[in-house]
Parts: sequence; C-alpha cells; structure tokens
Amino acid sequence: MRTRTKARQRAAEALYEAEVRSVDANEVIERNPDANEYTAHIVDVVQANTGRIDETISTYSQSWSLDRMPAVDRAILRVAVAELLFEHELDSAVIISEAVEVAANIGSEEAGKFLNGVLGQVASVRNTQSDL
Repeated sequence: MRTRTKARQRAAEALYEAEVRSVDANEVIERNPDANEYTAHIVDVVQANTGRIDETISTYSQSWSLDRMPAVDRAILRVAVAELLFEHELDSAVIISEAVEVAANIGSEEAGKFLNGVLGQVASVRNTQSDL
C-alpha cells in the first residue's frame, strides 16, 4: 500500500475510533505509531470543516443520511470529501480510487460502490465549479 493511501486509511481509522469512543481524533493519532504527517493533516482538515464536509456528503449521498451510514464508511467519506474540497492540488480520480481501496480494506461490504458514486458526484462538481 502506498504511503498516501496508508495515511488516508489511518486518518479514516482515527476518525472512526474517535467517533465511536467520543474522543478527539488527534488523541487517537498520537497513540498510533503508524500515523504520519499527512494523517494528522487530513484529520485536522476534517475536524476543522466537519460541517461543510457533512453537508456535502448529505447533498450527494441521495437518500442515505449520515446517521444511516456505517460509521467506518462515514469516516472514509469524510477523508475523501475533505481532500476533494480542500486539497486542490490532488487529482480527483486518485482521491476516489484510494478511498475505494481504503473501503475495500476497512469499510462495509458495499462501501466501495457507494463511496465511488458519492465521490464521483462531488468530484464532477469540483471539476466544474471553483467553489464547491
């Protein structure tokens, strides 16, 4: 697994654990020796922008409320949407591909298809509008 992919997976795992345990995700990262600088960065981006990220997910997830999604899938989506919204130098196709890869490793059974669909819609808007 590539370094950035591992960082994305560690970020999703930290966000998931933080949500389930009701702790700060940075606390989780501090205890994880495998977390790198990008892991911490993307978790910070998610935590600083959760409202906008969740609003974007809700807009494009069509009939799947955030509460209805498995927590691990929600964490993976938050990482990928954070990258799509705030990491403009990253290619949308790479973000989506790696989110699907992370979902295959830690997500629910149907996560890959679902994430691919939601992220594809967010990316198409990202690519046509300057301020998603």
